[in-house]
Amino acid sequence: MKRLILLMAAVVPLSAALAPPAAGAVTYHSGTVAATVCSAVPVSAPPGAKVESVAAVAHAGGTVTFPDAPPLPTPAPITDVPAWCDVTVTLTHPGANDHVNVKVSLPQDPKKWTGRFQATGGSAYLAGDFGAPLVAAVKNGYVAAATDAGIGQNPIDVSGWALTSAGQVNTPLLKNFASRSLHDMAIVGKDVAKKFYGNPVRHSYWNGCSTGGRQGYLEAQDYPTDFDGILAKAPAINWDRFAVATLWSQVVFHEEKVQPTQCELEQFNTAAIKACDTLDGVKDGIIDNPRDCHWDARRLIGTKVVCDGKEITISAATADAVRKIWAGPISPTGKKLWYGPNKGAGFGWLAQVGAPFFVANSWVKYFVTQNPSFDTTTLTYQQFAQIFRRSQQQYNDIIGTDDPNLSAFARAGGKLLSWHGQTDQLVPTQGTVDYRERVNRVLGGDKRVDDFYRLFLLPGVNHCGDGIGPQPTDDLGALVNWVEKGEAPATLAASITDANGKTVTRNICRYPQVARYTGHGDPAVAANYRCVTA
Repeated sequence: MKRLILLMAAVVPLSAALAPPAAGAVTYHSGTVAATVCSAVPVSAPPGAKVESVAAVAHAGGTVTFPDAPPLPTPAPITDVPAWCDVTVTLTHPGANDHVNVKVSLPQDPKKWTGRFQATGGSAYLAGDFGAPLVAAVKNGYVAAATDAGIGQNPIDVSGWALTSAGQVNTPLLKNFASRSLHDMAIVGKDVAKKFYGNPVRHSYWNGCSTGGRQGYLEAQDYPTDFDGILAKAPAINWDRFAVATLWSQVVFHEEKVQPTQCELEQFNTAAIKACDTLDGVKDGIIDNPRDCHWDARRLIGTKVVCDGKEITISAATADAVRKIWAGPISPTGKKLWYGPNKGAGFGWLAQVGAPFFVANSWVKYFVTQNPSFDTTTLTYQQFAQIFRRSQQQYNDIIGTDDPNLSAFARAGGKLLSWHGQTDQLVPTQGTVDYRERVNRVLGGDKRVDDFYRLFLLPGVNHCGDGIGPQPTDDLGALVNWVEKGEAPATLAASITDANGKTVTRNICRYPQVARYTGHGDPAVAANYRCVTA
């Protein structure tokens, strides 16, 4: 469940317990009258859109709590939040029959504003989170914004918007989710900030993970002047392929007629980690660079393991299924279609018998086949390949987010800082590596691309964080320093407290380099590693 909440980035609204004053009322902070009044401001409509309404709600600040939203864990309270104003702008696009909400959260005291703007991303089928991310950004001195793209606030269920009453894909809303609403948010957010404070935004940033990571890459590709800096984590780019490829395990299980339990599947990860753990010179239970791990799942055939109190012998069929899942989907003729999860990444989301990954399941049902009753657990290899190609043909231009030509973003002076966990159990890490390599080919290799786009692969880190590997300590700060001070990050600082209570630090090397232990000093200390070319 903790992994699910990371995926969804605390998709809950602000607690009703805040009891905000009415729009237009003067609020108080630290015992003094705030310098600005929280009220609706005139907003200029983005090109192709019309403003339907503008509303403002003031919040007193302090400690902000969030309501329970079972079955998700409740987001932790955020303390010391300054008084702020939420301005919600509702847009429509003529002919689209949509109503898009853009929420802009602004520190009410201009002295609390750093002059920075932060657009925040979504997760799964959520375009943007109107809760904790906005409050956290306000606390850190940003004007923050999020959009619902006109599709609501449910990251899992698309049934209310994906199809029209005639059973056809609702293309205007899909385009909102894919791209249009992101650009609108950038324009509206900056405009509201200028009208509210009387001064323009000095620096603008994107911050998102998963779907939010894809959205960040989309901005760099299609709207290269919207943001000075983009922080895009675990990006679900190559969406037209990723959102079908992550059904591959269901196809393998069905075609190979195997039904391994999670206990059985995790035996393969355990064995792979044991075989490849020390390739980086340190025994820490982590495969530092899974591409260097060539352990073959078939080596576990005949091994006896205990699952749920019963002794099981690993069969050749199960081992072959795991080998195919790790290798990623292929066509019936053997052509590689996409990537599978890395060795070491948990199987619980992408490889659970009879329980397809919900993002892929909904994508195929509602968008590729337009048949909500379609059964994605009984696909043959041939059917899978057909659906994969259909998704590419129909949706690459809309939501593929895979254009490697970032020259306009580079010319605009933009900076893209991206990271992806090597044990991401939802979005295969190699898809991001594939994209970076394509950018290298188009724009002249690592040295030139590193001037504006840096990728960091984090060993032992799961989707959007968590896992046993060191986690980034201040990725947004690193991006801000790159944009505002010209300090390009050679490494990304990361740390974690291990099971024994010891702090482990690492300086994550930028792709394609990896960290290697020098052989001297405490292996838990970042200074005792150096970056080398993989």
